[in-house]
Amino acid sequence: MKRFHVHVAVADLEQSIQFYTTFFNCQPSVAKEDYAKWMLDDPRINFAISKRGIAPGLDHLGIQVEDEESLKEISVRLKQAQQSVLEQEKTTCCYAQSDKTWVHDPQGIAWESFYTIGQATTYGEDVELPRQSQSACCAPDVVSVQIGSKDCTNK
Repeated sequence: MKRFHVHVAVADLEQSIQFYTTFFNCQPSVAKEDYAKWMLDDPRINFAISKRGIAPGLDHLGIQVEDEESLKEISVRLKQAQQSVLEQEKTTCCYAQSDKTWVHDPQGIAWESFYTIGQATTYGEDVELPRQSQSACCAPDVVSVQIGSKDCTNK
């Protein structure tokens, strides 16, 4: 089963934690001095906030998967979408160890697909994502991938 992921950069972490704790009616599952995350089952979402982005607002969206095979399937589909794709293995980001695939949609919104392997004691390194001023997440530059066009008959 997959879980939708939203990461929002915030100006005031404490105030935002209070708001989202009230809104979601539960405490964050992870709370650090620069980051907080709620793993909700209804709706099934991994909702994270941090003070690490340049400007408050939507940082990136994503899909969290439960196994390596599901991440590989998403990676293949993203390459077929003819966007620049970056695949990372065993990276540290958001106090977690993960394998990831990054892409920007045609509007420039960063999408992260990831499989969490374990926890980490550090946030990870902030790296600027191309076509975006700066992401609060830890993704290196996206590399260009060329894929031929494919006729899609599945809907």
